[in-house]
Amino acid sequence: MSDALSPNTQAILLLTAPLIVGRAASSERPLTAGDYSRLAVHLRDTKRQPADFLTAEAENVIRDCKGVVDETRIRRLLGRGFLLSQALERWYSRAIWVISRADDTYPRRLKARLGGAAPAVLYGCGNVQLLETGGLAILGSRKVDESLIAYTEAIGRLTAEARQTVVSGGARGVDQASVRGALQRGGRAIGILADSLEKAAMQRENREALLAQRLVLISPYDPNAGFNVGHAMQRNKLIYALSDAALVVNSDVNKGGTWAGAVEQLAELNYVRIYVRSTGDPSNGLEALRQRGADLWPNPVDADGIRAAVRATRPVKGASAQAELPLAEVQRQKRQSH
Repeated sequence: MSDALSPNTQAILLLTAPLIVGRAASSERPLTAGDYSRLAVHLRDTKRQPADFLTAEAENVIRDCKGVVDETRIRRLLGRGFLLSQALERWYSRAIWVISRADDTYPRRLKARLGGAAPAVLYGCGNVQLLETGGLAILGSRKVDESLIAYTEAIGRLTAEARQTVVSGGARGVDQASVRGALQRGGRAIGILADSLEKAAMQRENREALLAQRLVLISPYDPNAGFNVGHAMQRNKLIYALSDAALVVNSDVNKGGTWAGAVEQLAELNYVRIYVRSTGDPSNGLEALRQRGADLWPNPVDADGIRAAVRATRPVKGASAQAELPLAEVQRQKRQSH
């Protein structure tokens, strides 16, 4: 991907990015997602664009935004040009690119599904075109036993054989196991990170797949940003928005990011069909998600089965009598039928 940064993206970075360079960060408080969303609507309504803040007419544009965002704050943020140049130099030296909602390369899926809530900026490394491929999101906890790691890797390999992209949160445990399985089979994967993109982009285990254009790592947060629980929760929307279906391998009940993200999808957003693991040890968390509307994973054994599961439309609630059975009972019936 080209290192060229569009004027719109330059302006959006100056307004919204913390611009963390090494251990230093800008002293100016960037616009929040809500602040920028209001500003973006105002610019659109007045037939302007963010790049207009960088032209000779900038003062008129800033004054025209009075009442939407404080004028002094905008001027101070736009005055961070040198800091932005330092950040860009660091990012480019690590093969990290930046795109904004104003760019043609910004994922259409995010705009379509998230609307104004789509991140103003995405940082990434790897093949940006993978973000339009959809695929199977595989979700679960950081701390899982080896049997679930093996299970998840197997799902990742099967997804690769089906020529479907694995979509992952990029964290330890289930996330990384799903990507590892896909890449082992020469497949494709998307990792959506809540923190430390720069570190992940430099890790040796990711470099081969990044260079081969089979992996893309993205984050709506600064490449040097550390872990933040709120960020981890928010990136769940991106995982579901970039996929065609989702499989939850394990989850706690009423706590944790996996649970919160799945419940939000089932109760409110409904971007994709959500499956829960249906083999192995029963899980209270998975059973609770199923009672909220998730479907049992059909356990496909070949590429055709994976493709069918990913592309299947969501059934009408109550259409299947088996869907009302507890997970443990379904598993018992399966064992008896073999």
